[in-house]
Amino acid sequence: MTIQLFHCTRARSMRPLWTLIEMGLPHELITMPFPPRITTRDYLKVNPLGTIPCLVDDDVNMTESAGICQYLVDRYGPTDLAVRVEEPDYGAYLNWLHRSDATLTFPQTLVLRYTRLEPEERRNPQVANDYRRWFLARLRCVEEATADRQYLCANRFTIADICIIYVLVLAQSLEITEAFTPNIQRYWDHITQRPGFQQAFSL
Repeated sequence: MTIQLFHCTRARSMRPLWTLIEMGLPHELITMPFPPRITTRDYLKVNPLGTIPCLVDDDVNMTESAGICQYLVDRYGPTDLAVRVEEPDYGAYLNWLHRSDATLTFPQTLVLRYTRLEPEERRNPQVANDYRRWFLARLRCVEEATADRQYLCANRFTIADICIIYVLVLAQSLEITEAFTPNIQRYWDHITQRPGFQQAFSL
C-alpha cells in the first residue's frame, strides 16, 4: 500500500511532505483546502480530529507532524536525515523535534486563530500579540543555535531542520518579520535552497 499524506499547502503537513521528498519515498499526496474539517468533511472519516497532517501507511494512522517525520526516517531508513541513538547529538535532535511543535508552532497557531481564522467579531488582537511575543521569546533558542553552525545538530541536514524551518515558513505567512534575526535569516537562506524544500513549499 502506498503511503498517503493528507496535506494543506504550507500547513504543518509540509514537514512530513518534505521528509518524503528528501527520502525519495513513493507516496500519494491528497491536498485539501484549509481548514479541511470545514472544507472537506469526508476527511473526518480518515482523521476525526480534522487536523492536518494525517499520514496513512497500511494500518498506521498518524497526525503529529514531527512524529510523522520521525516515523518515516526510522521506519524507512537508514538515512542521514535521522540522528542515531549512539550519536552525541541524539538528545539535541529529539529536543528540536519536540520543541518545533510544542514550544514554537503552538503560539503561532493562536496568532493565526485570533487574527485570521475566527469570525471578525471573535478576533482578539491582545491574545494574538501576547502569543506573538511568546513565540519570539522562545525563538531565541534558534537564533543562538545557528550562530556558529549551518545545521541544528550532527553537522548535517536532518529532520530537525525540516521541523524548525517550517516554524519559519509559518512565521513568514503570519508576517512575523521580527523572527528573521541575522543568524536565523542566514540559516533560512541556506536551508531553503534545497530542492526538497522548494518542492514541498510549492505543493
